[in-house]
Amino acid sequence: MPRLLRFSAALTALLAIFTGSAQAQAPVPAFKDCETCPEMVVIPPGTFEMGSDFIDPMRADEMRPRGPIRAVTIAKPFAAGKYEVTVGQWRAFVEDTDHKASDCRVWGGDRRRFGQTWEDPDYDRPLSENDPIVCVYWTEARDYAAWLSEQTGERYRLLSEAEWEFVARGGVDTKWFWGDDDSEICKYGNVLDQTAAADPGLIAGSGTSMDMAASCSDGYAMVASVGQFEPNAYGVHDTIGNVWEWTQDCSPVLYPDQPVDGSAFEVDGACEKRAIRSGSWRSRVLRQERSFRGRDPEPTSYHLFGFRVGRDIE
Repeated sequence: MPRLLRFSAALTALLAIFTGSAQAQAPVPAFKDCETCPEMVVIPPGTFEMGSDFIDPMRADEMRPRGPIRAVTIAKPFAAGKYEVTVGQWRAFVEDTDHKASDCRVWGGDRRRFGQTWEDPDYDRPLSENDPIVCVYWTEARDYAAWLSEQTGERYRLLSEAEWEFVARGGVDTKWFWGDDDSEICKYGNVLDQTAAADPGLIAGSGTSMDMAASCSDGYAMVASVGQFEPNAYGVHDTIGNVWEWTQDCSPVLYPDQPVDGSAFEVDGACEKRAIRSGSWRSRVLRQERSFRGRDPEPTSYHLFGFRVGRDIE
């Protein structure tokens, strides 16, 4: 797609926001910068309270704070992937760059094994081109975004953790982007649910139990192709469940005082852990909340870990 047409598509999406409301009452048009590029949705600027006062008990007696709460102001529009990056989109990158697949582990009790790759993440079914890409390191997700930038002339990147949470809110202040009723979660995300309860081996020995599952059924015991669930008001899908999504930030135990402009927190030198958000198809409901903070080392590759890209808007 020529650069002028790409800019026109983004401009159309921007106008749809600013002639409506800052809370995006109806999903704005998506656009693509190339045939194999992810569909993108323009997200309006705004201010929100990031994080919460909740502290999550984790493995090995770790206690993980979701705060402290801080006010974040995102002053300019940006674009976010309408969906998680897919297998087909990742394949285009691999074929163009001759990228070598990293080893991936399938983690959890009866299904614990190593040596899988993104081409075979052990789903017990054929891989779909519209499945979210998994089994990628944080560094590989970053490299994919850099490759998109080279292909399109636009600045693609991983979303910051603040941008991710802002997108996941869908412009509202309720517990979930559809309201406060947890029992409706199966309409909006692929989570640990009663469908998965039919195969307890999916989580056996993982520290998660079926009494932590949602009371509803979302129809998927494992991963779903992208876009199978209702989007939020921005038109963004799968910010709840399906696969965890790498973000740009280096993740300290507590949120730092800065930045509060929506940009990513970085450190000088090596980063111990990167922020990863959204929960997955085998994550308990509590970890699907938009403020839950996943934190993992850059060279971590699971069949639960994928990503979504962001893009600057000129």
